[in-house]
Amino acid sequence: MMKLFALLVLICPAALHAQSKSPSHQIYTQLLKRNVNEIGQVDYKGIIRDSVEFDKYLQLLTDNPPHKSWSRNEQIAYWINAYNAFTIKLITKYYPVKSIKDIGSSIQIPFVNTPWDIKFIVIGKNRYDLNNIEHGILRKKFDDPRIHMALVCASKSCPILLNEAYDASSLDNQLAKQTRAFLADTYRNKLSQNEPKLSMIFKWYEMDFTKNGKTVRDFVNAHTAVTIKADAKISYIEYDWSLNE
Repeated sequence: MMKLFALLVLICPAALHAQSKSPSHQIYTQLLKRNVNEIGQVDYKGIIRDSVEFDKYLQLLTDNPPHKSWSRNEQIAYWINAYNAFTIKLITKYYPVKSIKDIGSSIQIPFVNTPWDIKFIVIGKNRYDLNNIEHGILRKKFDDPRIHMALVCASKSCPILLNEAYDASSLDNQLAKQTRAFLADTYRNKLSQNEPKLSMIFKWYEMDFTKNGKTVRDFVNAHTAVTIKADAKISYIEYDWSLNE
């Protein structure tokens, strides 16, 4: 009995330490460097070829759920990486597809209406769908609309997939860079002082960009060199759901 007690004393602190430490996302960065180009196009066939390594990273996420001792940036980086990586996994599972939206319609999955409602993500002891991560965690718990420029839905009108993992130590710079790049991308946004045309993201999630008396115009002007005039009428660009391949 004494030996068992001594063993538990040795094991438990180590287990607690492992749980409280956020995992490295280096494996994911290496995969993205190989399979995502500078404009965010994804080589899904390459990801499939790298499936052993990719699944190892997904298992790392499963085995290391966020802990209350993690910093805010560690938690945000973890959940953004999880959302994007499991989105890629969903595409590779049903590949080839022309659009992520085909997964919820042409492929029959009982009791599921969209690909964002498929509960295929296991984190710790819990099972999630993509909506849970985006709306129930990232949007609900972390008040930073720039997160919308980091989440990628595997579609051409989405923000581009960064070819490196999000990391707590550089998260603010990564989000700022992604926001500027997204707004400057003329396929996704067409900025002008008088007739700006913005991504549908700004319409769908307007409430996230208009807190504390701010407007969508204020957000855009704060992250671009183009100043949208106060009397300019904002319109929105039709979303292209074709695969970002």
